[in-house]
Amino acid sequence: MITEPLPVMIRTRIIHQNGITINYPEIFGMQDIFIQQMMNQKIFDLVQTLINEQHIQQGFNVFAEMIGTYEMKTNERNVLSISLSNYAIADHAAHGLTIMRSLTFNTETGKSYMLRDLFKSNSNYVEILSKIIDKQIKRRNIPLLDTFTEIRPDQDFYIADKSLVIYFQVYEITAYYIGFPMFPISVFEIEDIILENGPLGVMATNS
Repeated sequence: MITEPLPVMIRTRIIHQNGITINYPEIFGMQDIFIQQMMNQKIFDLVQTLINEQHIQQGFNVFAEMIGTYEMKTNERNVLSISLSNYAIADHAAHGLTIMRSLTFNTETGKSYMLRDLFKSNSNYVEILSKIIDKQIKRRNIPLLDTFTEIRPDQDFYIADKSLVIYFQVYEITAYYIGFPMFPISVFEIEDIILENGPLGVMATNS
């Protein structure tokens, strides 16, 4: 009898100082401390990256408020996929800005995945995913800032249940009021190009 891998345990850590309140996940209780520390370092590095991105994109050194949150998207079958969001607003600004980034790990090895790592080599995943997203844009009548051509090879994504969710940042392809355009793609729709031993391949199995 095959035992299903247990989810990793997550607790919330908080950075709280000078108008900044950032909640972020920390993995704990793993047998392999090295892998645990490696994943936690990746998470903390992303927290810092989001803070830095706010300063760069908005052009402010000090914000009136900065709030960080996170969401667990997948935590099963040795796949951990999480999204971290950072909202910041400066004094006298008309509105703030939210930036979201995601991390997807193999919790057995600690490996983190870029989008290209989910697919077979020479699979032309950019073109295939872009065509699927283009159809969704048209079907859902999503207003665009410009003509959509294709995703970036390192486009933002997370894994939720049996779907790959590709998403775009605020202002990336649509107006501010649209928020984050998200495009769920069933793993079964792209089964021919996904790596069988990768996180999408694992999620595609019925066991």
